[in-house]
Amino acid sequence: MFSTNKPRVDLSAVVGFDTDGALQETAEQAQRHSRRSFLCTSGIALDAAAVAGGLVPGAAMAATPKGDVAILNFALTLEYLESAFYASALKHAGLTGEHQRFARTVHQHEAAHVTALKKALGSAAVKRPAFDFGSAVTSQSAFTATSIVLEDTGVQAYQGQTPFIKSNAIFKAAIAIHPVEARHAAWIRNLAGQSPAPEAFNPALTKDQVLAAVMGTGFIK
Repeated sequence: MFSTNKPRVDLSAVVGFDTDGALQETAEQAQRHSRRSFLCTSGIALDAAAVAGGLVPGAAMAATPKGDVAILNFALTLEYLESAFYASALKHAGLTGEHQRFARTVHQHEAAHVTALKKALGSAAVKRPAFDFGSAVTSQSAFTATSIVLEDTGVQAYQGQTPFIKSNAIFKAAIAIHPVEARHAAWIRNLAGQSPAPEAFNPALTKDQVLAAVMGTGFIK
């Protein structure tokens, strides 16, 4: 789904944070570290079955507008990325305490989103890409910096695409996922000592801007 020929772009003016700078800082933190050595408890649970229930069944996707199918696959690819990132971080980043709880909770949320979207898309679902998260999952500090970038981008991606959805069922499902992603972003920002809500208004991102940001990470192979 993502073209590997897309150029890297600077989204600092659009997104409100320095994507490349955050990733560079992440890599440097990981290198220093390596040299030195939908849950009930979360309060923000989202059941995969509930989301899937609001989506058009895979067998009925033929009657769904092509634009909506494309948006669902766009969302699915982002959810693949996030789910894989948290799974890898839980194995390799040495997470402890609230950071570990955050990663476990969010991983299960993202995995639930993947399940729901794949069920809705059926045979139209894009395949899961191969991922390599490199230094982003080699320390807790690297994980935190990268999580902020991914979660902020995810929120803005849903925000940017939801207004273009024509199917009411798909719109309801997308709007159910969007606030959960926003809660993820607020949670990890709070863990990093940053304001969970730094601005009064949140800018949306276009599909091209999100694709450029994701490809700029180098996580998708």
